[in-house]
Amino acid sequence: MKKIYPLLILLIIIVVSRLFVHLPNFVPITAIALGAGVYLGKKWAIILPLTGLFVSDLFIGFYGWPIMLSVYGSFVLIGILSWWLKKNKNVANILAMSLSSSILFFIITNFSVWAFSPWYAKDLGGLLYCFELALPFFRNTMAGDLFYTAVFFAIFELALNPDKLFKAFKISKQTA
Repeated sequence: MKKIYPLLILLIIIVVSRLFVHLPNFVPITAIALGAGVYLGKKWAIILPLTGLFVSDLFIGFYGWPIMLSVYGSFVLIGILSWWLKKNKNVANILAMSLSSSILFFIITNFSVWAFSPWYAKDLGGLLYCFELALPFFRNTMAGDLFYTAVFFAIFELALNPDKLFKAFKISKQTA
């Protein structure tokens, strides 16, 4: 029962972050996938992001299935990457995994947009143009992933190890 509340809170955060006004792609889904895999268990690294995407897509609307599969599939891969991160958790690896996840999402989803939409010529020039037009979204994705990953990992670490907070601010437990 203790685990259900954090799961529901994280699920609500995913859905709400997609439904309310935000910078395009500046959402916490990657951070939640990474954090869930490290702190809540392997299956939650996949179930939480996919459920959050699906529930919010019920309100936002669904789109072309090949592109939608690439988005959902990207988060499955990010969830799988979190399994490695659980065994190798440190600040550098968390940062690297957040950046790697942003790049992975960018490449997979924009390749899918190029391949399955009528918007781009189906040649190298069309592919490069698709990626060029997606760069502002990539900037937001990267910024959001880094920001939310830092916030969620800090929250998880402090919740699991409150003594770190006391040490970080040089506060003794007796004065707190």
